[in-house]
Amino acid sequence: MQLIEYAKCSTCKKAKNWLDAKDISYETRPIKEEKPSAEELKAWHKKSGLPLKRFFNTSGILYKEQGLKDKLPDMGEEEQYQLLASDGMLIKRPLLILDETVLVGFKEKEWEETLSPLYVDR
Repeated sequence: MQLIEYAKCSTCKKAKNWLDAKDISYETRPIKEEKPSAEELKAWHKKSGLPLKRFFNTSGILYKEQGLKDKLPDMGEEEQYQLLASDGMLIKRPLLILDETVLVGFKEKEWEETLSPLYVDR
């Protein structure tokens, strides 16, 4: 499993601490330095079952500076994938990439439900 993160992100740190506490192994990938491609984003979006809008970091500075709240509804999916791929800071994080699914953001309850088969609660 791969954790796509931004090292300075407090939510990413919480997610890593949670995974470490459960003794779940994962690889990290820095979202800013190794930004996901449009193709990766498309595959993850399909695997996640979530609306594409959930992949945007709506509380991020870049999102607000670009006025994306108003622009996204008029953009096609392909255009949105390209936009997300242009800058890792536009992407909601952390992303946890698993074989069957993709988790976007860190919601402990959702992570627990999805990952509980991988650990024994201590």
